[in-house]
This record gives sequence, structure tokens and C-alpha cells, in this order.
Amino acid sequence: MSHENASGAYSAGSSFGFVHSTESFGSVDGPGVRFVIFLSGCPLRCQFCHNPDTWARPGERKSAAELIQTALRYRPYWKQGGGITVSGGEPLAQIDFLLELFTLAKQNDITTVIDTAGSPFTREEPWFGTFRRLMELTDLILLDIKHIREDRHIQLTGRTGENIKDMARYLSEIKKPVWIRHVLVPGITDDDVYLAETRDFIRTLENVERVEVLPYHGFGVYKWKELGLEYALEAVEPPSAERIQNAQNILEVGRYGAWKKDV
Repeated sequence: MSHENASGAYSAGSSFGFVHSTESFGSVDGPGVRFVIFLSGCPLRCQFCHNPDTWARPGERKSAAELIQTALRYRPYWKQGGGITVSGGEPLAQIDFLLELFTLAKQNDITTVIDTAGSPFTREEPWFGTFRRLMELTDLILLDIKHIREDRHIQLTGRTGENIKDMARYLSEIKKPVWIRHVLVPGITDDDVYLAETRDFIRTLENVERVEVLPYHGFGVYKWKELGLEYALEAVEPPSAERIQNAQNILEVGRYGAWKKDV
């Protein structure tokens, strides 16, 4: 049974998701000020991941209605297109919960953004049917391209990147707005040849609104150590300003909008 509570927030259903954490005033996870929900669980094992503590479940068990009601407390601060962003971990790893969450968000006239690496994407059913319904409720996708070369992608993340590129193509087919993000890691993703190949792939897409170069940093190394994990990139330094500018030039950031942030 559904109902409105005293604050006017709609609540319904009994689906629960595993939530790592939330951020009330996110300013770099989509347009405007956003309520950011970080879901637990991720199939990738990126060597530069700064949130390895989101990999494993369970996180805190929360209902979609509870999260919407919490988010609505901050609505007065959103303005200019603010709303909800779901990140992770990998939000598409909990796609059924995400569908219910965004259904409630739209019933409350909230703009919705998914921050994803796309690893769970498949055109196989029933997952693809759920994804298509989810896209009807999603205003914007922030899509990470980890590495354009398949062998390098597997080495960097532990998983294939072919289905991620297929997801990018599908989003282009349905004209779903996308911001492409690419982490610039010295010695791994900053090679000019790889950057040019990434640019050429992006040029095939008809829905890209922005391209972001995200400079690598080691701020999350302590989390790896706390979890007893070996951090393979500990000796890697952040890219220089010159290499960042070079990547922005090759990826034609200015063509889409010079919007960037650190990871």
C-alpha cells in the first residue's frame, strides 16, 4: 500500500537496497547540488579505485522510500537542476532497487542521475528489460570509460570493457544524455594513442553532453591498506598539469564543455 507522509513525500513498496553512504550536498556528481547515494557492491576491481570499501556487500539496508524521504529534506538547496545521483560501488549491480528508487523519485518530481562504469550491462533478458524501464526514469548518465583497449581494460579492472562500450552505443541509440568520464593515470591511460582511440569512440556517439578528464590521485590508498589489500599503483604520481591539458585537448573536452573534477 502507498501513502503520503506528513511531509508530503510518497512512499511505497518494500524493496531494500544495500547503501554504503550518502552525501547531502554533492556538487560534482551531476548538475546543481545533489543528494548522492553510494550503493555497495561492484563487479570491477579497478587498480585505482578510491572506494574499495564499496566493493563488498552488505552495506546498510535501506528502503527506496526511506532514501527519497531523506533526500527531500534537502530539496530547498538543489535549485538549477539539482536532485539525486546514485553512485557506488556500481549502482547497476542493484538494478531492481534502483528502478524502484527512481520510480519514487519521479513521483516526487526529482531529477535523476546514475554514476556508473556500466560493467553489469547486457542486452540479455530479463536484465535488459529492466534497464530499458530504468532509462525512462533517468535524466542523465555519468559513464566511466576506464580504458579503450580490451586487453588493457581487463588488466586494469579485472573485467571486459566490450559490454560497457555496447552500453554507450545503446545510450546513443536512445539519445539518453551522457557525460563521459575518463581517469587519467600516468603510464596506463594517458598514452596519446589510447586517448585518440577514446576520442574516436566518443565521436561515434550522438548523445554526449560533456567529457571529463579525471586526474588520478592516491587519496584512497589508505582504504586499501585498512582492508588488507595490495595497492598496485602506489608508486604512481598524479599527472602533471601539462598531461592533463594534453588529454583534454585530445579528448576535445572543449567541444562538449570544459567541466572536470578530481576523482
